[in-house]
Amino acid sequence: MHVERHRGSAADFHGRDVPDDGGVHVWWFDVSAPAVALGSRQGPELLDHDAVRRAGVEVVRRRSGGGAVLLVPGEVVWVDVIVPVALLPTGLDLRAAMVWMGEIWLQGLLALGADAERLAVHHGGMVCTPWSSAICFAGIGPGELVLDGRKLVGLSQRRTRAAARFQCAVHRSVELAAILPLLAGEQPAVAALPPVAVLSEAVVASDADLAAALERALADALP
Repeated sequence: MHVERHRGSAADFHGRDVPDDGGVHVWWFDVSAPAVALGSRQGPELLDHDAVRRAGVEVVRRRSGGGAVLLVPGEVVWVDVIVPVALLPTGLDLRAAMVWMGEIWLQGLLALGADAERLAVHHGGMVCTPWSSAICFAGIGPGELVLDGRKLVGLSQRRTRAAARFQCAVHRSVELAAILPLLAGEQPAVAALPPVAVLSEAVVASDADLAAALERALADALP
């Protein structure tokens, strides 16, 4: 397993190529400046670009699907896990692979002392809300981890012929409404924003402890 930790712009990190060396890679990343990461199917018209410039927020597009994520330094734990397709127990089944990654997160958090009665991996289809087409953490997708029914770990996936790149995020602090001033056009009511869970509600852990637990759970899940 090849583990790396980086700090820099969200654009540089999203732009990294998926390795095709047959190895498992874990990339931890700290953003050095605020950024909005758009999903692969979202267009620039989602954003009020004057407001984005005034706020000094970088706009990036990730190659995986889902809604927009506001990335603020110190407020989000972001890790990409790259697994060769040949090592995925679920083969080419995209949904099952997401559930597999969610189970790895679950085992990692349980190893840190999280309460198994409060945590669950979402096995069903997409849970939509009025905001979920715009904001990633406003909906719950297959494999994502929920705490007391609230989204805790967000997942997206990009496939190449060689590997799957799982992009994972969990917030240390979050206020979904913070992204609203950056959005353009008519939007649903603010009251329709769903509640989101933060890491400290599940477990108190340093970045180093969280990384070690997730990497051990990943190693245990690989053939």
